[in-house]
Amino acid sequence: MKNPFKLIGLMFKARRPGKIADIPAMKEDFWLGKNYDAMMFFGFIVTHTQADADRMNAGMSSMKRHETIHLRQAQSVHNSWFCYYCLYLWYYLRALPLNRKMKNAAYILNPFEMEAYENMYDKEYLDLCKDGAEGWRVYAKMKPRERLTLYNRRLGRE
Repeated sequence: MKNPFKLIGLMFKARRPGKIADIPAMKEDFWLGKNYDAMMFFGFIVTHTQADADRMNAGMSSMKRHETIHLRQAQSVHNSWFCYYCLYLWYYLRALPLNRKMKNAAYILNPFEMEAYENMYDKEYLDLCKDGAEGWRVYAKMKPRERLTLYNRRLGRE
């Protein structure tokens, strides 16, 4: 079912990030790009298929951990979805010119995504940041080109 209004309704049901203990996953791929497996949306995980949603609801996978890190990041930004998404958009737009150098640079070089991708396989990371993930702030202090250099260095491209 492709229903954009279903997701808009979730915005009005959203609780403050600090009040969410577990993130439910659901199938709703209208706003989810085909190159992405899941997306955090106001305390809900949106997936392409019901099977993906069921897997995420059953236990903590690396992808669910990635999305839960975004929840912890929202907690660290005044415990507000509005502040989190405004900052997310700001960092995305600042890195957008680098899309000419690297595909999806605005997404990959977003400080929130850099922290989430760096720690999504660390099973203890969420325990370390119960009151909010702050690692994104290190990347936020860097200019987008510095984040690109760091990203390429980590992949061995330099």
